[in-house]
Amino acid sequence: MRVVVDFDLCESNAVCMGIVPEVFEVRDDDFLYILQENPPEELRSKIEEAVRRCPKQAIAIED
Repeated sequence: MRVVVDFDLCESNAVCMGIVPEVFEVRDDDFLYILQENPPEELRSKIEEAVRRCPKQAIAIED
């Protein structure tokens, strides 16, 4: 599994970070960072929730 973010769409609103802080982080520069581009499978359900709840639909999962 690979986490992909369309940074042209992303507003760095940190919804994803609130759901999966192991994978997403919005830093002091107000940019989103992917901490684990290939996270472990046990985080899949949380990442899927982040994909669904992203206000700009900027997150995707590639298998």
